[in-house]
Amino acid sequence: MLNATDLMVFYENMLALNNISITCQKNRITGVFGANSAGKSTLMYSLSGIMLDIQKKEKMAGGERITLYGQLEFEGRDIMNMKPSNRARAGIVLCPERRRLFSESSVIENLRIGGYLATKEQAKVSLEFVMALFPALTKLQKRLAGFLSGGEQQMVAIGRALMAQPKILLLDEPLMGLSPLMQATLIRAVKKIQEESDISIIVAEQYARPVFPIVDYAYILENGAAVMEGTRDELMDNPDVKSAYFGMS
Repeated sequence: MLNATDLMVFYENMLALNNISITCQKNRITGVFGANSAGKSTLMYSLSGIMLDIQKKEKMAGGERITLYGQLEFEGRDIMNMKPSNRARAGIVLCPERRRLFSESSVIENLRIGGYLATKEQAKVSLEFVMALFPALTKLQKRLAGFLSGGEQQMVAIGRALMAQPKILLLDEPLMGLSPLMQATLIRAVKKIQEESDISIIVAEQYARPVFPIVDYAYILENGAAVMEGTRDELMDNPDVKSAYFGMS
């Protein structure tokens, strides 16, 4: 469904992504794990097309030169140079790191903003799905997003992304800064999205331990390169993965 081949991103002379090739198949959860600065967000920005906007803004401002190489295909079509807005219309939707909600807008307003590409019927069905997925939001619909807890904000952020009618949902560090209880709640929600829709999911996360049980396939990034990949069972049986992410020898 989504295939990246030999993806490379340079910030000036610094190599941020080094020949990364990943695949996300239909209705699968694909994990991308790694420490800070491993290249996870750069990869998600590259898949969503946001990197093209960053590249353009840096060039206009006379900032650092950003260069992208490689191949990127979605549903058999070359999208390497496709604008992020067109990728979103095609079904590649990013739920960004640190949520990035409209803090002075209410929960329901944030969700409706996410549904600007949807038909009236699609928006209705998606909103019902979001509220069933995150029942806590039902009573918070009129609350300003800036007054929500971190976990509540993440629910809204995922809900807003779902309102955009994704075929592939990109989740960038969804568990950042959240309690173990809230992390578990969100992981159950991500699994439910996969089970009850045709949406494929790529989740990039530093905190791999709670995510590993729900992924079908995963990649381990270090210093911008994919150093390991495999199915959930293959990676969980790997002693290096056990040591790095589960504290087990």
